[in-house]
Amino acid sequence: MINKLKIVPALLTDNCDTLVSMIAQAKSFVDWVQIDLMDGRFVPSHSITPEELEALQPEINWEAHLMAEKPERILSHIKNAGARRAIFHYEATSNHEYVIDKARDLQLEIGIALNPSTPAAALRNLASSIDCVLFMTVNPGFYGAKFIPEVLDKVQSFRREYSSIDIGIDGGIKKDNIRKISATGADSACVGSAIFLSGNPADSYHNLLKIANS
Repeated sequence: MINKLKIVPALLTDNCDTLVSMIAQAKSFVDWVQIDLMDGRFVPSHSITPEELEALQPEINWEAHLMAEKPERILSHIKNAGARRAIFHYEATSNHEYVIDKARDLQLEIGIALNPSTPAAALRNLASSIDCVLFMTVNPGFYGAKFIPEVLDKVQSFRREYSSIDIGIDGGIKKDNIRKISATGADSACVGSAIFLSGNPADSYHNLLKIANS
């Protein structure tokens, strides 16, 4: 049986006022979002900073997607900002257990994101210690990056091996590929540009949800 796919709006900006506006839009149709943080080193782009996010105190339930080196340095900021979960990149650190332990100490849920080129086998010794896995279907760092369909095979294989862990897919997701994403058995799809760069974010969200689960 295929899971019912959740759509998680992904918020990416380097401007605090824009983020406030995106949150206000999102609150009209969802109660959970992902806020992307980029440091300009792990990925070439910059976003709003952890310190700005802490000062902002987003008024919605949210998780942080940390596209940043040394993710352990960011965890306390996002916890203070009200995040429920942090997702850091496998490729951003060599000490994954330390990041996981620090998140647990802060009472944050914790997940790991995998870039398209990283094999799922990299998580073999970590999967039992985390709450979720986020498979990137783009090379991260930009809204509107090109979708890499080969990642979906990796997701399906991981789902067969790990039936209970929460699986998300992130990047390049649009109405023409959302059914394929749903068919992988993933639990959620993180969608940015196809929602927020459309003329009507709420309509785009509901349309994606309908297509995914039809």
